[in-house]
Amino acid sequence: MAAPAGSLVAAVLAHSGRLDKEDLGTRIGRLSRRVEELKGEVCSMINKKYSEFLPSAQSAEELAARVEGLCGSIDLLKAGIESEVQRDLNVAVAEFTELKHQLERDTLVLSILKKLQEFDIAIKEYNTALLEKKYVAAAQHLETARSSLRLLESRKGFELKILKALGTELTVQTQNMLYHLGEEWQKLAVWKLPPSKGSSLESVVYSELHLHTVSSKEEEIAGPPVASVLQAFAVLGELHTKLKIFGQLLLKHILKPLILYPSLQPCTEEQSNVFILRFKSEEPSLDHSSPMEVFDKIRLIFEVLHKYLLNVPLEQPVEDKKGCGVTLAELLGDMIWEELSDCLIQNCLVNSIPTNSSKLEQYIEVIKSTEEFEKALKNMQFLKGDTTDLLKYARNVNSHFANKKCQDVIVAARNLMTSEIHNTVKITPDSCVTLPKLPDPGAGDHSKTPKASELLHNDMVNLENKTKLSQYTFSLPTCRISSSVEKLMELAYQTLLEATSSTDQCCIQLFYSVRNIFQLFYDVVPTYHKENLQKLPQLAAIHHNNCMYIAHHLLTLGHQFRYRLTNILCDGAATFVDMVPGFRRLGMECFLAQMRVQKGEILERLSSARNFSNMDDEENYCAANKAIRQVLHQLKRLGKVWQDVLPVNVYCKAMGTLLNTALTEIVTRITALEDISAEDADRLYSLCRTMVEEGPQVFTPLPEDDKNKKYQEEVPVYVQKWMTFKELMIILQANLQEIVDQWADGKGPLAAEFSAAEVKSLIRALFQNTERRAAALAKIK
Repeated sequence: MAAPAGSLVAAVLAHSGRLDKEDLGTRIGRLSRRVEELKGEVCSMINKKYSEFLPSAQSAEELAARVEGLCGSIDLLKAGIESEVQRDLNVAVAEFTELKHQLERDTLVLSILKKLQEFDIAIKEYNTALLEKKYVAAAQHLETARSSLRLLESRKGFELKILKALGTELTVQTQNMLYHLGEEWQKLAVWKLPPSKGSSLESVVYSELHLHTVSSKEEEIAGPPVASVLQAFAVLGELHTKLKIFGQLLLKHILKPLILYPSLQPCTEEQSNVFILRFKSEEPSLDHSSPMEVFDKIRLIFEVLHKYLLNVPLEQPVEDKKGCGVTLAELLGDMIWEELSDCLIQNCLVNSIPTNSSKLEQYIEVIKSTEEFEKALKNMQFLKGDTTDLLKYARNVNSHFANKKCQDVIVAARNLMTSEIHNTVKITPDSCVTLPKLPDPGAGDHSKTPKASELLHNDMVNLENKTKLSQYTFSLPTCRISSSVEKLMELAYQTLLEATSSTDQCCIQLFYSVRNIFQLFYDVVPTYHKENLQKLPQLAAIHHNNCMYIAHHLLTLGHQFRYRLTNILCDGAATFVDMVPGFRRLGMECFLAQMRVQKGEILERLSSARNFSNMDDEENYCAANKAIRQVLHQLKRLGKVWQDVLPVNVYCKAMGTLLNTALTEIVTRITALEDISAEDADRLYSLCRTMVEEGPQVFTPLPEDDKNKKYQEEVPVYVQKWMTFKELMIILQANLQEIVDQWADGKGPLAAEFSAAEVKSLIRALFQNTERRAAALAKIK
């Protein structure tokens, strides 16, 4: 109703704009009538809609009543189902479950019975095959029975007491089968070994291997017995054990003896149904067989085994899960090849490595022989296709040559170092190491370096002094060295010469082996000969000479070979100069230690002289005289021991130092005396005269006496306190005026040897306290 009224009002308002002259009242009346008409229409429509809605409402009420009735019926039906049908359903489910379990048990029982039947059938067929000696079939039936038993034992919750009995039966039958196979195997391969357990040449000669053979007709009928037996072993998982035992016997009694003993030769003999392999011993031409001979012997053995025993394909997988197509030869090769190749390397190829680089080219034959040997073994399927350590070792001959050469050099050097030192040879400036003629450096960096004479030929001023140095200026002085050290140096030169004609790697190894020789000398000799070097003066002197001799050669050793070694070493690495100070120090320390020992003995002997006091006492004089004689005897003994051993200059310095030690000690003791009587002075003078007369006689560096006089006259040069000692003798016999004259106001010979305090002390000890003494003392200042 509101909508039409609104429309009407809107129409009226819209139309009111067009009202021009009509009467407003008339129009309002008209509008009122229209409103009444519209009210009537609306009421009519409402009545019509109400009359249509009333039947629908009544129908809905009827449906609601029917629904309530149905809900009641449903509730009744549900209550009936829960009380009766559910109970019947539960009973049915329980019956179904029980029937299901019973079916499963019956199925399990049926499968177990089936497996038991299979086990029984397999055992029966096994027995039949075993009686007919069909070993492969018998073994397969045993494995079938074993598989059935394993399946039965794997059933959890279903244990049968019979399974234990079946397992025992299977074990018994398996062992029975293995026993029969073992008997057959022993007939096929019979070892006849000596009673002794060792593997000496005498016992190896009596070792034999008999291989059973069958005729071709028998083989066509029954098949090869070897194949049957070994395949049966494979099926049972025992082939690896049998082959391992056979392989160890083969290595111990056949293969290794053929490698170790050059005189051993394999012999073959074929009889009816038996092939015999035995040995014979021949007189060897060399201590070690050549690799070619050894390879031929080993190849013969493998050919025999391949033909009569091991050329058997395994149609069944063996215990290590290898597939079909594997042969027994391949299995045996896997088991013994590593040990066999190690034996061939250590006892055959190692001995064939050349000891000289000039023989390396001949080693190509060994490499070819090794390749042919491995190729033959691969054709017989003893080896796989990969290159083995044996061939790698043979091809790497340059490295092995260098290693062996270096090892031999070090061993030889150590043997020389541990030999006796006292076996000596005389070295003179004219002496030199016996060297082979070194090849010319040839082309290379050395030839590229222009000579000074080429660069300065026209411009160089001749600055050469007319007075030339002696050819012996830089030579080692005459002395004695150990013959072993001379041989050691020759070994070093020979090794470096070998390096000049070797490959780069070998050259480097040999060069550093020579350095190792000298380093080894530095470490070994002082330790190995330590006790003798400390106790024996002559050995200490020889060791000193040895070290100086080595250091002398090390100065130029690298330079001599510098341009003949590999380029890597030509850049300054080829030197031994860095080792020179160490060797000089080593020799000097040893000799100086011996000098300290000798000094200690001299001082110890002089300590028994009772400080040279109270010489008027006969006992004291005898003690001092004995000490002097002992010192002189010690020096003379050292002079004889070092004679013709030390270089003359070293000898004179050493003897001069020791004599100086004795004189210094005597001077010190006498100058320390506070009172010297006239008789004491005479006896002290007598003792000193003995030292002066006999002291120079200890200087005997050369065996020829007439040549030693020169050095005996030069004693003051080598004995620092010689003139001091002679001045002391003068004081002991001089009067006060003579002493003052010798002093000569501090400019005389006495002042050159003694201080003023020392001279005054001697004067006070020798002379009584008088005016003349006081006057003399006043002049000593």
